[in-house]
Amino acid sequence: MDENEPVDICKRLTEKMAGEVTISDNPGKTLRKWRRNFEIAQVDLSNFLNVAPSVISDYESGRRKSPGTLFINKIINALLTIDLKNGGNKIRIYQSILDSGFDINVVYDIHEYSMPLKLDDFAKMIDAEKITGNFTKMINGHTIIDSLRAIVELSSNEFFRLYGWSTERALIFTRVSTGKSPLVAIRVTNFKPGAVVFHGLDVSKVDPIAKKIAEIEQVPLMTTDLPINELIKALRS
Repeated sequence: MDENEPVDICKRLTEKMAGEVTISDNPGKTLRKWRRNFEIAQVDLSNFLNVAPSVISDYESGRRKSPGTLFINKIINALLTIDLKNGGNKIRIYQSILDSGFDINVVYDIHEYSMPLKLDDFAKMIDAEKITGNFTKMINGHTIIDSLRAIVELSSNEFFRLYGWSTERALIFTRVSTGKSPLVAIRVTNFKPGAVVFHGLDVSKVDPIAKKIAEIEQVPLMTTDLPINELIKALRS
C-alpha cells in the first residue's frame, strides 16, 4: 500500500460523510448511522473526544441542537482515527466501494475472495436458509446492495458493475419486501450472478415469481437474517 493511501482514502471518506451529515434532515441520526457502521461505542467515541457520553447521545437522539461543522468534522475524524488504530478494517471496506465507483449508500460492501468459495460454505458462514439451486458451485466474491437505492439510482450499465471482477459472485440484496424486483432485474440482464441472497426477508415471504426466475436462470437463491456488520465480518474473515 502506498504510504499516502490511508491519507487519501480518509480525506475522501471525510468529505463523503461530512457532506451526508450536513445535508441530512436529521444530522444526529446520520452521525449515529456512521458510528454504528464503524462499530464504535458511544463511550469510546466520547472518551476519544474528551466529552461526556451524554453529549454524543444527545446529538444522536436529537435532544441537543445539531452540532456545527467543526464538531461534525471532529466526530468523523475520531471515527476514522479509532478505526485506523484498530487496524483500519472499516476504512478498507469503504475504500473498495469508493474505488469501484459506487455510492457507499448503494453498495455496503464489494469484495473479491483470495480463493474460490463453495456456496455451501458461503451459506454456512452467513447462516443462510437455502431456497433453490445448486450449492456445490464456487463463487469468487460478493456484493452487498441496498436494493431500493440500486433500483432507483443505478442504470443498466452501472448494474453490471455490481459484479466487480467476476460474475461468479453472490449478490446480497438488503431492504427487499418480496425479492421479485432484484430477480426481474437479473432476468433482463445478460450477466447472471453465482448466487442471490435476500437479507432480512423470511423465506415464507419470498415471491414465487422470484423463486421461479432463480430456477429458470439457474441462480442459487437463499435468505439470511445475519446483521450486515456481522455478515461483512464473517465474509472477510
